[in-house]
Amino acid sequence: MKKSSTIFLQAVVVLIGIVTLTLMLWEPNIEGRNAHATLFEVYFHDPFLAYVYVTSISFFVALYQIFKVLGYIGQNKTSSPQTLKALQGIKYCAISLIGFILAADVYIVISASRHQDDSAGAIAVSLGLMFISAIIATAAALFERNLQRRI
Repeated sequence: MKKSSTIFLQAVVVLIGIVTLTLMLWEPNIEGRNAHATLFEVYFHDPFLAYVYVTSISFFVALYQIFKVLGYIGQNKTSSPQTLKALQGIKYCAISLIGFILAADVYIVISASRHQDDSAGAIAVSLGLMFISAIIATAAALFERNLQRRI
């Protein structure tokens, strides 16, 4: 793979991280129930929002691991133990994201049933995110297996 291609893909990964972080910090301020709340009320009175921020750590670690893998590819170190370790990290981060999202779904369903709310939209989005995470975990596991055979 050309060096310019890996640099472009690394820039895309950084851009994804910046956009995600920006949306995570901006969206709670415009949400319906938080539209007129102070910053303290938005960030410290919503346990679900805190859970989302803790869960996002796994997402950002996975982005960092992807950035590292692309760096190794740019240096022609695709068959190195460092690349294998980064692929394992991506796989574990994707699996942990599935677990975190599943726990959030349980919370959403329980909370919605108490307040007679409709949770179908949130569950649909979370199922999509779990599917994407499963695809990433599977791809990372396949790349990891192929790399282990070469090493």
